[in-house]
Amino acid sequence: MLRPGHALGLRYGPGARQLCKSSGALDGKEFGNGWLVRRDLNRDWALRKRKQAGRLVELTSILLLAWAGGAWAATGPTEVGWPMFRGGPALLGVAPAQLPPKLNLLWSFKTQGPVKSSPAIAQGRVFVGSDDEHLYALDLRTGRKLWAFKTDGPIESSPLVLEDRVFVGSDDSALYALEVASGKLLWKYLTGDKIVGGPNWAKAPTGSAHWVLVGSYDNKLHCVDAATGKSNWVYETTSYINGSPAVSGGVTVVGGCDAILHVVALADGRKLKQVEGGAYIAGSVALQDGLAYFGNMENEVRCVDLQTGTNRWVYRDRPFAFYSSPALASDRLVIGSRDKRVHCLNPANGRAHWAFATRAKVDSSPVICGDKVVVGSDDGRLYLLSLAEGKELWSYDLGDAVSSSPAVAGTRVVVGSQDGAVYCFGTSK
Repeated sequence: MLRPGHALGLRYGPGARQLCKSSGALDGKEFGNGWLVRRDLNRDWALRKRKQAGRLVELTSILLLAWAGGAWAATGPTEVGWPMFRGGPALLGVAPAQLPPKLNLLWSFKTQGPVKSSPAIAQGRVFVGSDDEHLYALDLRTGRKLWAFKTDGPIESSPLVLEDRVFVGSDDSALYALEVASGKLLWKYLTGDKIVGGPNWAKAPTGSAHWVLVGSYDNKLHCVDAATGKSNWVYETTSYINGSPAVSGGVTVVGGCDAILHVVALADGRKLKQVEGGAYIAGSVALQDGLAYFGNMENEVRCVDLQTGTNRWVYRDRPFAFYSSPALASDRLVIGSRDKRVHCLNPANGRAHWAFATRAKVDSSPVICGDKVVVGSDDGRLYLLSLAEGKELWSYDLGDAVSSSPAVAGTRVVVGSQDGAVYCFGTSK
């Protein structure tokens, strides 16, 4: 167990810890994950395409071809789904889908509490938690309930589907492993406080086992065996972990209420680096090419070089926090803000491309789908925007705040609302 020190000169104490635990700024949200792997054999082709203005659709599609063996490995080698929040372990929030400019409501399913959990989609099913303390499995085509599993607390965490198991955290402090087909409990792992962020996964450094990683409000990052729930290692920070750990290249990276970006070795939970995050990090980090992208609660979006531990750039706008987690494509980073806007930046230098105004804070984390962006807002609407210009293409009024983040599989978009319902949108009835 590692205990990070205070060498960065950051301030901690009861005030900071209490803010992270009890204020509306942090309670009741969750984050998740995405994974993108680039292939050298497509690099020349992609470079030529990048020079052509207006060709974002083609470029994104090429990059995502390389992703098929990574982001969706959790569900199977050929299935296109959204098996965890942000789509896969690197938390990129990009889907290999081309959505039409308008969507239709296909079905809705009512739970008995607000749905702050972000859905996962795998094996023709939707998995989502609710404040009514249940994890639900729904038929993706019809919205029919297949099973429900009750925990002892609200479920804000986003589920993770890995082969024949679904993993989810609960405010009752436990990480659960359930059978995908039936919802049968396989094992339960207890942490010391509530779990708000979604679990992530990685292959064990030796052998064929899978490991599951999850942060907790007990200030710790836990790594357990996916088959047994047995602890592999525990890494300790100095404050609450609200988001999900990102995984890429043999490391896991997580931010927290200690305002530090922690870089941890997957093999043994060893501290590799600690980087000052500037302020509390409520959301999750997107990892690509050795760089970490994230927002903090002091109105900043940062890009950090994990090798040097230095900032590549810092984006500051109006004095409102970034609670949302970023979506990261080749030349666009999209993130929601509590200034009621969705911001699109150049990931190379942090310069703004555009900002789209909603009517309330945007804690929902966007998903990039080809040449479009889908995101919710606390104004009760789900928005579809053009990636190039930030123009509104379509929106739907769900009637209550949407802090849940969308899951995208094919042409279907699934999201939860604080009205207690899960909604599925698509192209046909």
